[in-house]
Amino acid sequence: MTPLEKLLASRRRWETELNGKGRVEDARKFVTTSSTEVPPLTWSEDPTQAELYMEKLGFPGQFPFTRGVHASMYRGKSWTMRQFSGFATPEETNKRYRYILEQGGDGLSVAFDLPTLMGRDPDSEWSVGEVGKCGVSVASLEDAEILFKDIPLGKITTSMTINAPAAIIWAFYIAAAENQGFKREQLGGTLQNDILKEYIAQKEFIYPPKPSLKLVVDTIEFATREMPRFNPVSISGYHIREAGSTAVQELAFTLADGFAYVEAAIERGLDVDEFAPRLSHFFNSHLDFFEEIGKFRAARRIWAKRMRDRYHAKNERSWLCRFHTQTAGCSLQAQQPEVNLIRTATEALAAVLGGTQSLHTNSMDETLALPSEKAVTLAMRTQQVLRHEVMAGAPIDPLGGSYYVEWMTDKMEDGANRYFDKIEAMGGVVAGIESGYFQRELAQSALVYQMEIDRGERVIVGVNRFVQADEQIDIPILDIAEDQCRRGQIGKLDALRKRRDARAAREALDNIKLAAEKEENLMPHLIAGAHAYCTLGEMADILKEVYSEYEEPVTF
Repeated sequence: MTPLEKLLASRRRWETELNGKGRVEDARKFVTTSSTEVPPLTWSEDPTQAELYMEKLGFPGQFPFTRGVHASMYRGKSWTMRQFSGFATPEETNKRYRYILEQGGDGLSVAFDLPTLMGRDPDSEWSVGEVGKCGVSVASLEDAEILFKDIPLGKITTSMTINAPAAIIWAFYIAAAENQGFKREQLGGTLQNDILKEYIAQKEFIYPPKPSLKLVVDTIEFATREMPRFNPVSISGYHIREAGSTAVQELAFTLADGFAYVEAAIERGLDVDEFAPRLSHFFNSHLDFFEEIGKFRAARRIWAKRMRDRYHAKNERSWLCRFHTQTAGCSLQAQQPEVNLIRTATEALAAVLGGTQSLHTNSMDETLALPSEKAVTLAMRTQQVLRHEVMAGAPIDPLGGSYYVEWMTDKMEDGANRYFDKIEAMGGVVAGIESGYFQRELAQSALVYQMEIDRGERVIVGVNRFVQADEQIDIPILDIAEDQCRRGQIGKLDALRKRRDARAAREALDNIKLAAEKEENLMPHLIAGAHAYCTLGEMADILKEVYSEYEEPVTF
């Protein structure tokens, strides 16, 4: 078959899949504001370019997936509008979740406070000043039950941004859903659970890298066996970018982490096609519009090639780089905060044109405090305007074929491949973490970026140019009364410990420790611990007795 014949065959396959999609969401017409019909896809019809086209782009839903992971993309179903939220107590956050769903949100995304992220209960001395401050406090199954009160967990999808104690928090979620009457296999959603990027960027780790990686593989194995609708890992570049990386570093380090999880799961004995279809990714959408689009397109191509050619995945779903996107928090400014609405809208458009599967848009006031209801509503409206008025999802990969976008996509892929070679030469991701390689790379990139701002070479509106003297910020600020929140959470914990079956809780903790010592899969034991109302801190601490705590080496 000639390259042109292959192109035409792939085109026919794509058209068949597109037409077989069935009901189009909202039964909408895809037309411009001038009522001109928008075609689903455009492509090069130059027969001399057929081979290059199939190698580099292909059709949506077909290898190498540069143009999208689904044949119809947003013409069949919109991206999920998944707003990240969590603050103070589970009771208060539950009200915000129900508000988000009422305002048109499609799914929930849980932000936890710092003590929860570090595996500590609210009554720990290490939790003072942080309970409920930057996310919701969850320390037990009871908190999870309150957090999702009147929200049927078997009928929505939930994303949870939790890493070091992810297996424990997931156990709370599973137990809460079971107490609502749902079976494990009914639950859908995503657990971030990307511990490798914590050592690289965010620094919210508890245990050393190797036992932490083992915990991640436990969740992958458990999801594979018992929860086929749940994504057990969201391999996250977002925090790497927020820590100061370049776009290429975000792309390369994120996918390198993903490959490390794939290799660890294969080493456990799992077949790659058993678990890879449920792996997902999480990227940042920053200010450089075209660079971000090139990054997203390159991510799909790199992942597909590596999964097929290196890990020998045969199921096409294993080749798909499905990802959630969040607009760049680090791009938002405290000065002239309303301008953040413009930054976020541009970043969101890049994510959509880059083919994201779900999207969170940051609120304009997030550099000042946790978002107010007004700011959250505006953030949601940003996505709704893009979807319904701008019609950003009408054409699939509309920038595909642009000389600049294709050049940028190739540049992203080439840069990432060079990083992969360096990481493999040093012995892999864990070796790179232990040597301080990733930390040094991010520190250098962040320094260069900041120096460009300081010298005025990079313009930040309202910060180093177009500054307003004596600016008065007049937007509502959400204030978290941390002392009151902490007292309330401690009171609940005290009452819980008094009324739970103390013997059952102690037995569950002993079983968790024994299973860890035997290197068993911990998920069944953690779920049992959740049902026995063991607390987050108790389960995290019992694992410290086996795994120890990690202390990061100082690197310059």
